[in-house]
Amino acid sequence: MNVVCLDMEGVLVPEIWIAFSEATGIPEFRRTTRDEPDYDKLMRWRIGLLREHGLGLKEIQATIATIDPLPGAREFLDELRKVTQVIVLSDTFSQFGMALMPKLGYPTLFCNELVVGEDGMIEDFRMRCEHSKLTSVRGLQAIGFDTIAAGDSFNDLEMIQASKAGFLFKSTEAIKAQFPEIPAFEEFDDLLAAIKAAL
Repeated sequence: MNVVCLDMEGVLVPEIWIAFSEATGIPEFRRTTRDEPDYDKLMRWRIGLLREHGLGLKEIQATIATIDPLPGAREFLDELRKVTQVIVLSDTFSQFGMALMPKLGYPTLFCNELVVGEDGMIEDFRMRCEHSKLTSVRGLQAIGFDTIAAGDSFNDLEMIQASKAGFLFKSTEAIKAQFPEIPAFEEFDDLLAAIKAAL
């Protein structure tokens, strides 16, 4: 019994924070988990930057409303879900990610929660658990599933390495060079073929 665990941003949809950077004209928001392996550090820095510029959840959600899936992502998911179960494992937040699920055909999304003040400013964030992607695949394995995982960033490596098969997708040259043992793909058709072969 298999379940495929996919990262969301950079794999199925564009990076939300990069889109927000472009929408606000604030280049610092371009920093993502492709650049910073420590997610806690990255998010605390982002919250400080939002506060500094007087930007809250409403502004980020306005940007998210303009984001469409990467070309071919919906078709890839539809095809994949014909042959196996799929869970999107993301370090994003329900206040961000749920708005994108209709555009992807409502796959199952495991993510985290933002703590938002009455003024709409993001005050903090709550992770589901420590090492949420690794913990999730370990939990799935504990109840009898073999996991196959794909992602693009540092925070995806644990789930990729812990799975029976794992792939980098649309990753950076630096990550691919650092982890040459992980097969890396750029096209959905190639990733789909590799997952089907691993099933």
